[in-house]
Amino acid sequence: MVGRDAPPFPACPVPPARPVSVTAPAVTRASRPLRGAALLAGALLLFACLDATVKHLTAEYPVPLVASVRYAVQLLLMTALLAPSRGRSMLVTQRPWLVAARSLTLVLLTLLMNSALQRLPLAEATALSFAAPLLVVLLAQPLLREQVGWLRGAGVLAGFVGVLLIARPGGNLDPLGVTLALLAAGSNAAYQLLSRLLSGTERPVNLLYSSALIGTLCFGLMLPWFLSGPPLTPLRVALFLSLGVTGGGGHLLFTLAFREAPASFLAPISYLQLVWAALLGLLIFGHVPDPLALTGMGILLAAGVSVAAFGGRGGGRGKEEAGSGK
Repeated sequence: MVGRDAPPFPACPVPPARPVSVTAPAVTRASRPLRGAALLAGALLLFACLDATVKHLTAEYPVPLVASVRYAVQLLLMTALLAPSRGRSMLVTQRPWLVAARSLTLVLLTLLMNSALQRLPLAEATALSFAAPLLVVLLAQPLLREQVGWLRGAGVLAGFVGVLLIARPGGNLDPLGVTLALLAAGSNAAYQLLSRLLSGTERPVNLLYSSALIGTLCFGLMLPWFLSGPPLTPLRVALFLSLGVTGGGGHLLFTLAFREAPASFLAPISYLQLVWAALLGLLIFGHVPDPLALTGMGILLAAGVSVAAFGGRGGGRGKEEAGSGK
C-alpha cells in the first residue's frame, strides 16, 4: 500500500485513523454492515489502483516527483471541496506537534513504499506492506498498554512466516526492494500508532488535510533535484492527476465505510487489497507470483484476518479503529 493517509489506515490501508463516534449510538454505526463492507471494498480497490499507477509512473519518473503530484492534487481537491464550508477550521488541531510528526511519518512511508514499488511486483510489495498491522499488534502492548493475548500473538507469528516466504533470500525479488518494503511497513506501523494516539482528539478530515499539506511541502522542496523524465503526454497527465483522485476517493469511501459498520467487522476485509493488487499486477503488468510467494501471501492473509478477528472479540483494543497508510 502506498503511503495513504491514515486508514488505520491504513496501514494503512490499514486506512485513516478515525475516532469512534461519541454522539451517535453504537447501533447506528453497525446498522448497515454490508453497505460498509461494499464501501471498504471500493476504497481498497482505489488504493490498489493508486499503487498500480505509482508503479507505472515511477518506472519513468523520479519517486519524489510522482509523490509531490499525488499530494498536491489531493490538497487542491480538498481545498476546493471543503474550504468553502470549513474554512480555517481544517488547519486546527489539538496536538499540532504530534499531528506534524504523524504527517512526516507518512511522508517517509510514501517515499519508501513508492521506491519499493519501483523494484518489486505489485502483489509482493503490497503483501510485504501488510506486515505493518502485525507490527502494530506487537508494539501496541508495550506502547499503548493494549492486551494482545496468545491467539493474536500466534497469528502475528504466522504472519511473519508468510513474510519470510515472500521475501526469502534466494528468491526472485530485488533485495533492495524487499528492504524498502519492510522499512515502509515499519514506518506504516509507527504511522498507525500515532493515528491511534490522535484518534481521540483530532477530526479525520483535519488529519487528512494536514497530511496532504505537509506532504506537498516536503516533496515540493525536493522537486528541483528530481525534475526529470520523458515529455508529458495526455495519457501521462491523466495518470498523474488520477493519483489524487484515487487517493482522495479511497479515503472518502474508507471513512464512509467506518460510519456504516464497526471496525471489528471491517478490519479483516482490509486484506482484500492484497487480492486487488494481485489481479491488477496480472492484468496490467502480466506478473504471476511464484508458488512460494503465493503460499506466503495466503499465510499472511489468513494470519492478518485472524489477528483482526481476535482483536474484534476482545483482543484489547479499547477503541476499535482500522488503519493503513495511504
